[in-house]
Parts: sequence; C-alpha cells; structure tokens
Amino acid sequence: MELLIMLAIILQGTGIALGMGGSTLAISNFFVAIADGTIDPGERKMMGVVYVVLKIALALIFVTTGYLILSALSTVDVASVATYLWAQLLVAFVLLLNSILMTKRIMPSTMGPGIQAGSWYTLGILTTVVGMLDINITMSMFLVWYVTALVVALLVVNGVMKYLKK
Repeated sequence: MELLIMLAIILQGTGIALGMGGSTLAISNFFVAIADGTIDPGERKMMGVVYVVLKIALALIFVTTGYLILSALSTVDVASVATYLWAQLLVAFVLLLNSILMTKRIMPSTMGPGIQAGSWYTLGILTTVVGMLDINITMSMFLVWYVTALVVALLVVNGVMKYLKK
C-alpha cells in the first residue's frame, strides 16, 4: 500500500510539473501567435501538441489525487484528509472546467489563459511549499492564495496581450 502511495505522489508531481511547463509553453505560444494578429496553421499545430500534454498532466493529477484522497479516507474521516489534497482537486476541477469552456469558446480570451496559468502555477507552488515546509494549510488560507494568484495571472496575461496588440 505504501509503495502505491509513493508511486501516486511521484506521478502526481510529474503531472503537476508537466502541467506547469506545458502551461508556460501554452501561454508563450499564445503570446507569439497573437502578436501578429492571426494564429497560423503551424502555430495552431504546435499549440495543439502542448494542449495534449496538458490533458495528460491533468489526467495524471485527477487519478493520483483521487487515489491519495481515497487512500486517506480508508483510514480517517473526510475532515482529516489533508487540506492540500482537497485544494489540489479543486484546482484540477477549475482547470478542467476552464479548458472545456475555452474549447467551446464560452470563456473569453481575457479570462481563460490567465485562469489556466494561475491555476497551474498555484498547483506547483502549493505542492512545493507544503512538501518543503511540511505545513498544514486551511482551505481559507488556500482560497486567499488561489484568488490572489488568479488575479495576478489575469493582470499579467492581459497586460502582455494588450502590449502585444499595440
């Protein structure tokens, strides 16, 4: 059982790392693509490859985080499961919902890319900080951090987009 938990933690970290890196490439590709006002077929193809990597990363996170939560629930009650696991699951759901809304062109381009970037970086930083410092966070602490990260990401992404469109 402990071996499976260790494997899940390693795969979860791999998914988060792939997601952060993929998100960085996705937003960079997006900036380059919109700088000239059009997304040409070559740019679209490269962005498509990155989106596949992001989907794989998100699937890894859902499977591993779900497994870790279920493993914890087999020994403790819901309230005793580490908050950061619930926080990771929440961010994964936000990423999934946002990507669906962006694909269906419901989420505006002024919001979607910033939400994706802010969410992926939140996952990476949350996991690193909790692991390095061995801290217990509350859901309210996490939500303050997450909302702040999203606001910063939205400001940065929209600022860069505005600059590139000049």
